[in-house]
Amino acid sequence: MLLISYDYAMKFSAHLGYLWNDLPLPDAIRKAKSAGFDAVDCHFPYDEDPQLVRAALVQVGLPMLGINTRIDKKNGDFGLAAVPGRETDARVIIDEAVTYAAAINTPTVHVMAGNVKGPAAFDCFEKNLRYAVAEAAKHDITILIEPLNPRSNPDYFLQDMPTAVQLIEKIAAPNLKLLFDFFHAQIIRGDLLKQVEAFLPLIGHMHIAGVPNRNEPDASEVNFGWLLPEVYKLGYDGYISAEYAPAGETVEEGLGWLAAWKEGGNN
Repeated sequence: MLLISYDYAMKFSAHLGYLWNDLPLPDAIRKAKSAGFDAVDCHFPYDEDPQLVRAALVQVGLPMLGINTRIDKKNGDFGLAAVPGRETDARVIIDEAVTYAAAINTPTVHVMAGNVKGPAAFDCFEKNLRYAVAEAAKHDITILIEPLNPRSNPDYFLQDMPTAVQLIEKIAAPNLKLLFDFFHAQIIRGDLLKQVEAFLPLIGHMHIAGVPNRNEPDASEVNFGWLLPEVYKLGYDGYISAEYAPAGETVEEGLGWLAAWKEGGNN
C-alpha cells in the first residue's frame, strides 16, 4: 500500500446505523472510540435515553455528528417530509429529531423526504424544510437533505443533486445543507471529485461506502484512498462518515482502511 503524505488530517466518523448496530447505542459509541474513529453518527436513536447517549459521548470524548428523522418501515414510509397530506405527522417527527439532537449536542438532522413522486411532493418538501430550518435554528442545528440513488431506493422522492440544490437555493437558509453520500452519488452520476468541487459550498456532511455493494470503502470501484485527500485539498474540513455494511462477521476485521487512510491515504 503506497501512502501519500499531506499536511492535514482526515477525520472519520463511525456510522452506528451500520457499525456495531447490534449493541445499545452507548456501547456502540465506546466501540467506535476504541477502534480509532474521531466521531460517530447514527440513524434513529429514539429508543435510547438521550441522557445515557450524551453521557457515553462525553465519557469517550466523541461528538455525535448527526441523526435522521424517524421512519416507519412497517407502514411503508421512508420519511414523511415530502408526502402530501402528512404534514402534521412530518412536523411532529421533525420536532422530535431536533429536540433529541439538542439533548445530545448533535449539530445536524437529516430530514428524510419519503417514498413519493410528483410536483406536489416538491412543494410539500419545501414547506416542511422551511419549518425544519426555523425550528433547528433555535438550537444552532443544521438541517441536511440527501439524494438517494434510484437503484437502491426506487420510490424515494429525492434522487438527484440538481433537485437538492434547487431546494437549498430556493429556501436560502444558512442552516440547510447537502448531505453528500459518495455511495449514492457514484451510482446516480459518478464524476465524484467534480461533483464535490461544484457543490462544496452547500455540503454540510459526507458519507462513504464501497460501491456497488455498500461494504468497506477500500472494497470499491471508487478509489477513496486517492479521492478523499483530493476532497480535503478542495477545502472540505469536516468529517467523513463510514456508513457501510461490514462484509465480514465483525466490524473490526474490516477496519484496516481506517488507520491507513488516517496516516495518509493510498493509491
